[in-house]
Amino acid sequence: MKATVEDISPVKKRLLVEIDAEEVDKKLNQAYGDIRKRVKIPGFRPGKAPRKILESYYGSQVRDDVTQELIADTFPKAVEETNAFPLGQPVLEKDTLRQGANFTYSAILDVRPQFEVANHLGVAVKKEILSVTEEDVQKRLEEIRKANGRLTSIEGKRPIREGDYAVVEYKGLENGQPIEGIHSSNFLVNVGRNDFHPKFDEGLIGLSKDDETEMVIDFEEDFYHTRLAGKRVQFQTRVLDVKELKLPELDDAFARSLGSDFEDLEGLKNEIRKALASQEEERIDQDLKQRLMEKILQEVHFELPQVLVEAETDFSVRRFKENLQRGGASIEKMGFSDEQLRKDFRPAAEKRVRELLVLEQIAKQEQIVLTDEDLEQGYKDLAQQMGQDVETVKKYYEARDLVDGFKEQLIREKTLKYLTEHAIITETTKEELTQEMDQKGKEG
Repeated sequence: MKATVEDISPVKKRLLVEIDAEEVDKKLNQAYGDIRKRVKIPGFRPGKAPRKILESYYGSQVRDDVTQELIADTFPKAVEETNAFPLGQPVLEKDTLRQGANFTYSAILDVRPQFEVANHLGVAVKKEILSVTEEDVQKRLEEIRKANGRLTSIEGKRPIREGDYAVVEYKGLENGQPIEGIHSSNFLVNVGRNDFHPKFDEGLIGLSKDDETEMVIDFEEDFYHTRLAGKRVQFQTRVLDVKELKLPELDDAFARSLGSDFEDLEGLKNEIRKALASQEEERIDQDLKQRLMEKILQEVHFELPQVLVEAETDFSVRRFKENLQRGGASIEKMGFSDEQLRKDFRPAAEKRVRELLVLEQIAKQEQIVLTDEDLEQGYKDLAQQMGQDVETVKKYYEARDLVDGFKEQLIREKTLKYLTEHAIITETTKEELTQEMDQKGKEG
């Protein structure tokens, strides 16, 4: 076997493989020998059919089978010899197999780009100072209070006002014709939050239970729901009920009602403060690492393997669909298409692939490896997040072939930690960082 590689681009190669006629003949002879023993051909005793007769009956099948066998035998060796390790499935181009002749085939391979990362240690980066204010605590406390409130129907015909919850049925029409998927028989609107469209909320204010109305909304060209974007839509709407949110008193009794961990309102506030500090610490750390990576990426330039970008885009689209399904929706109901989703998610996918390849290269250059202790700690951290014991998490990952992906994630996290430890970090306030980001946005 002879294997050579031709460069098509920095991330695409053609692997050429040539197999000697002697090996081809050996495989063909073995194949016909096996067939001779197994098949029965009229006019010939078992195992005595001439080669010519076998070729006339089974020649096409034998050539296909031997071709596949030769490629399966030689391709891994050719890849190893030439160090042309493919990403994804290669595209094969092969000659016709012939007795007494060399057999050649080629494979178009997507490969990782070859590049070096320089100046990735000692990068100057700013880190936000951790700050949890009493205002933050009070805001979270109010969110908890609202989450424990009760929606109660308003007695009588009191008109809807901002802050109320209206239960409505509606039907959307364009030029008098119903729009597919734009209807509901039990739609809850928190009036004034503008979750759907501000004009829809405005059209409900002043109405009462059992009132009917028709409102016309001119939707923006970039409206998130593609079935409504850029359209003038008439909404035939009826108010089924008007509710208000009854909030519990913020007192010690309310705190105790949330669980035995809280003795009084002050104890609840302390736990909120701790939780906010932990969340902020995690957010600040992630933001720091993201800014650090962006600085490193600015200095590294290489072509992206499109097979990886496509795979990352596929993953993003699939995750988006799954999230919609969990919420009882679908891309069809939301007016999205696969083509539009892929277009929208592609820039983020390209950025993600670039980050992953750079982190992989840095880990290689700095000889950062995953130890058994790292893996065990990773499982422990994951188990704590999932509220499970470590062995259960291990079995779950092993049963679903998730271990390799988990190891890759851990090595990336270890590399990011290494880069952070070797960065020159200056602490600053959230306001200063925000101003800096706004300025960069204007300059960009």
